[in-house]
Amino acid sequence: MSRHSSEFAGTPVETEDENALLRAALAEAQQRIATLEAQAEVDGVTPLPGAGRFRTELERVVGLSERHGTPAAVVGIALKGLDAMGEDHGHFAADAALVHVARLLCGLIRTTDVLARTGPAEFGLILDHLDLDSAIDAGERLGRCIEASPLDLGHIQLPLHAAVVTTGILAGDKAEDVLERCRRSLARAAG
Repeated sequence: MSRHSSEFAGTPVETEDENALLRAALAEAQQRIATLEAQAEVDGVTPLPGAGRFRTELERVVGLSERHGTPAAVVGIALKGLDAMGEDHGHFAADAALVHVARLLCGLIRTTDVLARTGPAEFGLILDHLDLDSAIDAGERLGRCIEASPLDLGHIQLPLHAAVVTTGILAGDKAEDVLERCRRSLARAAG
């Protein structure tokens, strides 16, 4: 028996222990990846900035809004049913839906607006120099456009549904205040 074959001749208990350790290491690695993706400057699926870049841009806009008294708002968009789409049509379909919505939104916003993927099925949009009523109108228009543009997979068209909320940037706000209001509103709207 060679030296290498004896390394693999462990008992079933040792193999089970090794498998458990490997599963734990994999879970830890997946958690680290999720954390890094949340902090990423660029999203790994869509052609958009990631959550880290969104937060940096929001801090900049909140500071400018406070300093100059200019209106600004954040629109939160959550795609509904993305997990079910992935289960029914595969991971590719869910990723294709994210890319489809990202491209759609990019074609509908101003070049000065900041759009980013901020969560697994969420997008954030910073509307600088836009009052709250106009921002609400813009958010509602974006939601209608998403729902009017199904995902075309060639053999099937899948309808898309989105929850859309708009949060104004108020005097004295910090970026975290705006993000928390947006998260709470989006959770209520998507739930």
